[in-house]
Amino acid sequence: MKLNELHDNPGATKKQKRVARGPGSGSGKTAGRGIKGQSSRSGVALGGYEGGQMPLYRRLPKRGFNKPNQLHFAVVNLGLIEKFIAAGKLDAKIEITEDALVAAGLTSTKLDGIRILAKGACTTALKLAVTGASASAIAAIEAAGGSITVSRPAKVKVAAE
Repeated sequence: MKLNELHDNPGATKKQKRVARGPGSGSGKTAGRGIKGQSSRSGVALGGYEGGQMPLYRRLPKRGFNKPNQLHFAVVNLGLIEKFIAAGKLDAKIEITEDALVAAGLTSTKLDGIRILAKGACTTALKLAVTGASASAIAAIEAAGGSITVSRPAKVKVAAE
C-alpha cells in the first residue's frame, strides 16, 4: 500500500453544503434560512431565550452532587474471564493480575482499578489479584477452588485550593 492509495471508507466523509453561493446551488440568496425574522439573523439563541421570562432551566432546582474524588472502576465479569481462558488469551495456571486482564483485551484501561463481578459461571480455579470484587464473585471463585486477592483502591487526593 502506498500513500497515494490511502482513502476513507465509503460514506465516511460527506461534502460540506456550501450555502449562499448563487441561485444555481439550490441554497443561494437566503441560504436556506427563509425570509426575514429572528431565525434568519445571526447570533440567534431560540432554545435558551424565553422572551424575558425566567427560563425553564433556571426555574428548576439543581439536583444531585458529583463527588470530586470518586473512584471509577473498570468492570470485568467472571463469565468473560472464563471465555478468555477457554480462548487461550489468559493463562489460568499463573496469577492473573490487572495488567494481564488489560493485555488480554478484557478491558481497555484500568481506570482506578479493576472490579470483578459475578455475572457468568466460574468453573476454573482462578488466582486473581485485583482492586475490587463483589461478595458473590469472591464466593464463586473460592467455590471453584480458586483464590482472589483484593487490594484497596488508592485514595484520590484533591489538591487544597
